[in-house]
Amino acid sequence: MTKNVGQADSSIRILLGLILLALALFVSSTGWLTVLLFILGMLNIFTGVAGYCALYTLFGINTSKSK
Repeated sequence: MTKNVGQADSSIRILLGLILLALALFVSSTGWLTVLLFILGMLNIFTGVAGYCALYTLFGINTSKSK
């Protein structure tokens, strides 16, 4: 897995993931919405920390400065 997520992109993903987790834990009242927000939040945090996004690879996007 070659990193394809840049520093700014990674920071935004982690922040968005934390916001989605907070929404899942404190705001959402329905079961399926809570699960969806939790999964999306964890996915964003994982891609931000790992620096790799499978969809970026699929579409040929690379925001990382390393080549």
